[in-house]
Amino acid sequence: MKFKLLAQEIIYEGNAFGVRQDRVQLPDGREFQVDVVVHPPAVILVPLDDEGFIWFIQQYRHPADQIMLELPAGMMEPDETPPMSAQRELREEIGMAARSLELIGEFFLAPGYSTEKLYIFLARDLYPSPLEGDLDEFLSVTKIPYEHALHSAETGQFQDAKTLAALTLARRQLAL
Repeated sequence: MKFKLLAQEIIYEGNAFGVRQDRVQLPDGREFQVDVVVHPPAVILVPLDDEGFIWFIQQYRHPADQIMLELPAGMMEPDETPPMSAQRELREEIGMAARSLELIGEFFLAPGYSTEKLYIFLARDLYPSPLEGDLDEFLSVTKIPYEHALHSAETGQFQDAKTLAALTLARRQLAL
């Protein structure tokens, strides 16, 4: 199957994402308009300490109108590699860095309409190394035993899709 990009138009550019309209020629020759949310790549971390706790953050998410319990995550800066971004986000969000970062997966968050690709890292051998966080983030850090966190994911207690996916990938890696 061959899809051909005919045209692109930027509709909106904001702080976190943009919106683009693409005109695409389908394999049968018809033309179709595709609305695309343009979002930078991002990282999500599964920070596991030496005592078997996973570090989470709680933060208010305005679109959901609730405080969410999530794994640390954030957008990559243009000049960063995924591991560089992972270390920065860890330091900003939980005040820790990791001596061991292992890429355990990557996926598109919503490929039907968004360009956002997520890189998932297992972060181990944590040590204090705080960085000042983003001005619009008001975070609190929570540590949950690994097995309890996995059980919470399996029983629907997390509402954040990237957290659920990352915990699933971590389970495969750690098999405790």
